[in-house]
Amino acid sequence: MSRDTIAPARRCALESLTEWEDTSRYATDILEDQSRRMRLSPPDRGLAQDLLYGVIRHLYLLDELIDRFRRGSIKGSTQNLLRLGLYQLFKSGIAEHAAVNETVSLARPHERSLVNAILRSAQRQKPELLAEIETWPLEDRYSHPDFLIRRWTEQYGPEATEALCRWNNEPPSVYARLNSLARDREALERVRSEVAPSLLGEAYPDFFKVEGAPNADWLREGLIYVQDPSTSLACRLLDPRPGEVILDACAAPGGKTSLLAALMENQGTLFATDSSDSRLHAMRENLTRLAVAPVEVHRVDWTSPSATEGLPAFDAILLDAPCSNSGVMRRRVDVRWRIQERDFERQATQQLALLHSLAKALKPGGRIVYSTCSLDATENENVVAASGLAVEKTVTSLPWRDGHDGAFAALMRG
Repeated sequence: MSRDTIAPARRCALESLTEWEDTSRYATDILEDQSRRMRLSPPDRGLAQDLLYGVIRHLYLLDELIDRFRRGSIKGSTQNLLRLGLYQLFKSGIAEHAAVNETVSLARPHERSLVNAILRSAQRQKPELLAEIETWPLEDRYSHPDFLIRRWTEQYGPEATEALCRWNNEPPSVYARLNSLARDREALERVRSEVAPSLLGEAYPDFFKVEGAPNADWLREGLIYVQDPSTSLACRLLDPRPGEVILDACAAPGGKTSLLAALMENQGTLFATDSSDSRLHAMRENLTRLAVAPVEVHRVDWTSPSATEGLPAFDAILLDAPCSNSGVMRRRVDVRWRIQERDFERQATQQLALLHSLAKALKPGGRIVYSTCSLDATENENVVAASGLAVEKTVTSLPWRDGHDGAFAALMRG
């Protein structure tokens, strides 16, 4: 059966969308559960993901289209079905006949004629509607809450804001990092030679773009680790050296910890902490697979007054702080719909508290890198300015400029 006529994938996407609207669960977790329950094949699951994530990314646009054709109110279940069909018609590249017919086949008998009529009308008017969509406000054209567009426009200007909105609505590329600590050196060099054309160069050593799915054997054997290049900015800015005592304060799931270990050539003392036992368990598994030398892994709540008890003073600390995730909306489709404007100030208050707490764990003259995957000055420059620490350098990754996830990092001295 061709990709355009896989009914189970559409059913999975529809049921996942309904659950996503009715709960606070992440789309990724819902899709995983639903696809497992339905026993979807890998191609089916891939299509279900494309459809679910695509609808979520384009929610405002799809609802505006529905409003053009419906008469009176419709039930939420019908709304979701129409969203699914219109996404396929206008954004997916799926054949139009399959988009309409397969969506109608999912409809319940009493709603089938309505769904068919709306989708057929949208199909006939598609060229005119596509031209009109280009004149819509960014909020509707790219399905982003108005407060985000306003904040980005104030900080980056209208052209960058539109480019960011466009970026967020595309499926993310997958990147991986060659693990220089891998136990099997010959295998690592074979992998390196195979991925050489995709390596990103001096700006991001050992990172490469993955075409298709990552090689499962390479992952299992610890030869590569799936990781966006932007995550390396903070680690390289910290510049951990062999023999130093280093702390990764919000470490799970361990991607940055393993990169710090690689930069240290597995020589020195590396501490990795997090506040979640379940995340620490996953991190231990990752660090073992990636052949990271024994790491001191601890559960620590850095907002506690006693957080530093029993820990040494550190030469350098990486604080990759919890944040709004506004720089990774392309990858995390839920973020734009779950975040609220007041969250930026709330996050900044917590981030500053973490930074003050961790600064106490530095050796005199030690260095600390504060980083986020946020694009918002409230969580980035403003927190650094309020810290009272001496700032030596800041680096950023801006998706529309650099082609990777958004990130911010600042190097400071205690």
